Amino acid sequence: MRTFLCLLSLSSLIARAALAEWPAPQSPAIPAADGYVVIPGASMPPDPSRTYRVMWDATRAADQPSQILPALNMAGSELNAFEVTGVPARNVKFVVVFHGAALDGIADDAHYQAKFGVANPNLPVLEQFKKRGVELYVCGQNLAFAKIDPASLSPLVKVASDALIVLMTYQNQGYALLSF
Repeated sequence: MRTFLCLLSLSSLIARAALAEWPAPQSPAIPAADGYVVIPGASMPPDPSRTYRVMWDATRAADQPSQILPALNMAGSELNAFEVTGVPARNVKFVVVFHGAALDGIADDAHYQAKFGVANPNLPVLEQFKKRGVELYVCGQNLAFAKIDPASLSPLVKVASDALIVLMTYQNQGYALLSF
């Protein structure tokens, strides 16, 4: 019995040591977003010859004002994945549509700081997205009903007539819809 427990304990240590051998995540495209870990021998790795059309439905706020929006984190992590794996920028077509609780995350820095007491961590990410050709929209209907002045938002985000119309339009063009 003692030998069995020793072997069990040894196999547990070996298993934990194997977990520690993963490479560090890489975030070359969007440093504030989660990084990408290359998985050797993985099925369905990113394909540099494929075009990826994705629309991110940004409706959730960050857990803390000092964190980026969940949709920006997820979209950024995929931009990191594509850059790490050599997918050309021309093959990455991303759209982000903001409405609901995510609206605070696209406020200009003055309005964000007035509300939360910290600089808006999303603004540098929005700039990095724009440089990579990501289309950024905010729901005009949401702004109108919440009485939010579009001038209080990042100028990088375009005011659309309605988030749902943007979502339908891009889905009709073959974009995958991911909601965060």
